[in-house]
Amino acid sequence: MIGKRLRLKVILLMLATGLLAACAGAPVQEMSDARQAIQAARQAGAEHYSPDVLAQAQTLIEKAQQQLELGEFRRARDSALSAKRKALAARQEALEHHPPGKP
Repeated sequence: MIGKRLRLKVILLMLATGLLAACAGAPVQEMSDARQAIQAARQAGAEHYSPDVLAQAQTLIEKAQQQLELGEFRRARDSALSAKRKALAARQEALEHHPPGKP
């Protein structure tokens, strides 16, 4: 009986540790998404129509990269998500000023 309880506790501890490790992993997808959003903003003309917001996005992705290199994965994820939001806002602002197909 004690052996089964101990075994169950060990299994639960291993599962919990695995879940925590998965959550704390490097934010590869978030970094990629942010970079793609920044590129899309540039292609939409954000450098001209929303330079300040685009610059904020660029600063945030650079900060995320530094945090990633320091192993600060949670902070890097947060910075990358913020960079993506800023880039999407810059893209939207650019598109409002210069819709696609407009000369």
